[in-house]
Amino acid sequence: MSKLKAIREFQNLTQEELAQKSGVSVRTIQRIETGKEPKGYTLKVLAQVLAIEANELLTEKPAKENLADVEEIDKKQETDPINFTKLKLINLSSIPFIIIPPFNIIIPLLLMFRMKQRNSLAKQLISIQILWTIMAPIIFMLGIFLKLGNQFTILLMALIVLSNVILILRNAVALDKEKKLFFTLNFSIL
Repeated sequence: MSKLKAIREFQNLTQEELAQKSGVSVRTIQRIETGKEPKGYTLKVLAQVLAIEANELLTEKPAKENLADVEEIDKKQETDPINFTKLKLINLSSIPFIIIPPFNIIIPLLLMFRMKQRNSLAKQLISIQILWTIMAPIIFMLGIFLKLGNQFTILLMALIVLSNVILILRNAVALDKEKKLFFTLNFSIL
């Protein structure tokens, strides 16, 4: 079975649904699933729609010593299926802890392991929180150094917190409606 077909079926998508979401023709998807390797734009857009890294769609001929590793990865993916309800819960668990920054990472991370959602979407959600937790104090300190007054400092704090709430809620809506994240990073911290 091709990697694209396995990932597509794992996410409960038909070829037609994938074609509609990606803008790639059904015939092209069929060709890729029968062995043709995706390239360029097609590779990029399919990876983006499936919320995976582009290299996950590329077929590598594993060496005999790596076959056990490939089988182990396949088994692990089967044990950690993507459950979008659990992903939304992991995402929304950051909101109560926005004002206590380490917990807005620790709680979702614990939930990710507890709910067995060790997939790229869960890692991306937590990576976003880690990046926000790093950037928020830097922005706050820059605001203090500008010495624009107490009202500006309070407004800046409110905007920083509000930005994270918007980030979390927008990703929750996208997970619910589109089964993907609205805000993503080009890298993963986890």
